[in-house]
Amino acid sequence: MRTLGAVWLAVFLATGLLACDRTSESEAAANESGLRASAVPVLTEAPRVGHLAPDFVLTTLDGREVRLSDYRGHVVFLNFWATWCGPCKVEMPAMERLYRDYRRQGFAILAVSTDQEGAAVTRPFRDALGLSFTIAHDPDAVVMRLYGVRTLPHTFLVDRQGVITHQVFGARDWQDPEERDGIQKLLRIR
Repeated sequence: MRTLGAVWLAVFLATGLLACDRTSESEAAANESGLRASAVPVLTEAPRVGHLAPDFVLTTLDGREVRLSDYRGHVVFLNFWATWCGPCKVEMPAMERLYRDYRRQGFAILAVSTDQEGAAVTRPFRDALGLSFTIAHDPDAVVMRLYGVRTLPHTFLVDRQGVITHQVFGARDWQDPEERDGIQKLLRIR
């Protein structure tokens, strides 16, 4: 039987990717027309480890508004992804297992989809993988740009006080003991 690590290696060798580039058609058009600077909030620098995570409001797959600040008091796994991103698809089942294992301890996943088609593509994706964590939509990549995300998947871990503790570029095997140990340590810190 192949181990999960071997499966991950095979997928990444086959795709040649650990992450996907993300430049949406609307973002490219905005850049060409010069709209980007006026349409998106500008920070003097991208959020980074040790700083407060910028708040935002998005609409979830279920049609409700969600704010990052709604999760104060929880450890938040803030993941930027898309249905067309191969490495994103690979890491999602392990994210679901993390969520199911730790949600009762104050762990939340907010998966921010950059798919322009919104629920039309994310709902079947969620249903096919049996995902139960919160999926929100950022079709114009406003929050993605706010966080300085240029490739997918891209994950920020945010502690209970709203401070970014980790920034992870590319896909990970979230079932790896080291990755899980890091999540458990964050959950124990009050």
